Amino acid sequence: MTSAQHETHRTPAFPSRLPNVGTTIFTTMSALAAEHQAVNLGQGFPDFGCDPRLVDAVTAAMQAGHNQYPPMTGLAPLREAVAAKIEALYGRRYDAATDITITAGATQAILTAILATVHPGDEVIVLDPCYDSYVPNIELAGGVAVRVPLTPGTFKPDFARIAAAITPRTRLLIINSPHNPSATVWSDADMRALEALLAPTDVLLISDEVYEHMVYDGQQHQSAARFEGLAARAFIISSFGKTYHVTGWKVGTVAAPAALTAEFRKVHQFNVFTVNTPMQMGLAQYMRDPAPYLQLPAFYQAKRDLFCEGLAGSRLKLLPTAGTYFVCADISQVSDLGEAAFCQWLVRTHGVAAIPLSAFYGDGFDQRVVRFCFAKQDATLREAVQRLRRL
Repeated sequence: MTSAQHETHRTPAFPSRLPNVGTTIFTTMSALAAEHQAVNLGQGFPDFGCDPRLVDAVTAAMQAGHNQYPPMTGLAPLREAVAAKIEALYGRRYDAATDITITAGATQAILTAILATVHPGDEVIVLDPCYDSYVPNIELAGGVAVRVPLTPGTFKPDFARIAAAITPRTRLLIINSPHNPSATVWSDADMRALEALLAPTDVLLISDEVYEHMVYDGQQHQSAARFEGLAARAFIISSFGKTYHVTGWKVGTVAAPAALTAEFRKVHQFNVFTVNTPMQMGLAQYMRDPAPYLQLPAFYQAKRDLFCEGLAGSRLKLLPTAGTYFVCADISQVSDLGEAAFCQWLVRTHGVAAIPLSAFYGDGFDQRVVRFCFAKQDATLREAVQRLRRL
């Protein structure tokens, strides 16, 4: 083949939709952890199995022939179970037919809500540090991400700064409580302050509540569903993967008023159409028993305490963990390295993987804090503690 002929078969060049996105820190650190046979406390997923009854329920659904397309909105029994759970926990009744949609995980739910509401040039406020899908999602919709930092050190929302960031072009605000990566939880007062702030505006809300069942020390999760003024403008997003230890199943939920849900479903039907049937059937069956999610706070609090008590008196200064299955640690007494370099050094020299908090900031803000995940078997956590105590 001549060079001229070869030239006609080149792959056409085109401008990237996400020119600033490379390999994520989670992928990098997990690969490094595997290479060094490290204890992986980086990426947020359990290293233990789910309840065998849940697998049995899905298996039974497959064997009973529930293997074709379900309704676009999700199976009615599962939507009804989700609506009943929200009402029991948070006191708001969502109509299963018009207000609840089953999604292919929470990440798809967030992207779909953004694509359904954000027009090119619209502004979307995100609170840094934030989950890494938010900003690329906004950019894919043609929106402009407006980053407002949570208060350094405490990670509390700064309502004066949020208010100052709202303009006539603000379409949407994204909040996340319990919060990844800081493990903080918004209080009733925080939610009421947000409700008052948004009341005179037409700003919509995405409330990312995937860690709703991981709130500790007797505190209650303050869902946006509890607050009339927030619920009226909110897409409330949750995750079966997080709640039932099945992150690989990628099944989530969105609760929103009928008018918002109608727009959400227009996009949902064309980006995934629907979500696999037997898992929806199995989840609907399994949800008849509320004990698994009601007992989850105590389950994870025990793991948090095992990990934190094991590191008490070490040179890592652990920050409070009010929710999620993460704990953050100040590394300033351990090393002079920046967060990202410290995480790489930690894997190579001590065989434990963590994630730098700077990865969750748009500007890479480095406050010498790293994040560990404690959604692990007790033996895994004890091994990690043993290694970290050598720091």
